[in-house]
Amino acid sequence: MKIMNNKKRVIAPSILSADFMHLEGEIKAVENAGCDMLHLDIMDGHFVPNITFGPFIIKQINEITDLPLDVHLMIENPSRWIDAYVEAGADIITIHTEACTHIHRAVQYIKSMGIKASVSLNPATNTTAIEYIAEDLDMVLVMSVNPGFGGQKYIKNVDRKIKYLDELRKKNSYNYLIEVDGGVNTENVDYLSDLGVDVFVAGSAVFKSENYSQTIKTLKNKRQKQEF
Repeated sequence: MKIMNNKKRVIAPSILSADFMHLEGEIKAVENAGCDMLHLDIMDGHFVPNITFGPFIIKQINEITDLPLDVHLMIENPSRWIDAYVEAGADIITIHTEACTHIHRAVQYIKSMGIKASVSLNPATNTTAIEYIAEDLDMVLVMSVNPGFGGQKYIKNVDRKIKYLDELRKKNSYNYLIEVDGGVNTENVDYLSDLGVDVFVAGSAVFKSENYSQTIKTLKNKRQKQEF
C-alpha cells in the first residue's frame, strides 16, 4: 500500500463523526475532498464505553471506496476478530496493547495476512509496552484522548510519548508511522507534525466543518508557528 511510504501528512477522517444516515455520501465527499484513507473505529461496549459497528459495515464501505481502510479495533480479545476484518477489506488493523495478551503473536498474524499491522497506546499506557515489537510495526497509534467517543479535547501529556516514539524510530531506523487520534484539528496540526506525527485522524474537525475540501487541504498543508 503506497500510502504507507508517503512522506507527506496522511489525513484519515474518522467516520465516527460522520452522518450515518448518509454514510455513503459522507465517504464519497471526503474521498473527493482529498483525504488519504478512512479511519474506522470498532467499539464493543466492553473495552471502551461505546458500541459502533462490525465487519459487515467495513465490507460495505470497502465496496464503495478505493481509499485504504484503517481499522482500529477498540475491543476485547482483538485477535479472535482479525480474520473477519481482513476478509471485510481492512488494509491496516490496529490492536490495543491493553486488550491483547500476546501482542507479538497478534502483530505477526496480521502481517501474515498480507496487510499492515499497527498497535495503539491509550493515553496512560507507557511506550515500553511496544518497544520490543517496534521493529515489526507498520504504524503506532497514539491515543490523544481516552477512547470511546469523538469530539474530545487533545490530552497534552501525550506530547512526550509522540516525541519518544519519533526518537526511537530514528535511533533504530524503524519504519513505523506515528498516527494520532483525538483532538486533531487545523489549529494543532503543524504542532503535531513537528512532534513527529505522520498520520492524522480527524473526525469532528472534518465532518463538522462546513467545507470538507478546504479543511482537508488545510490539515495537509498548514504551516505557521503555533504556541501551546
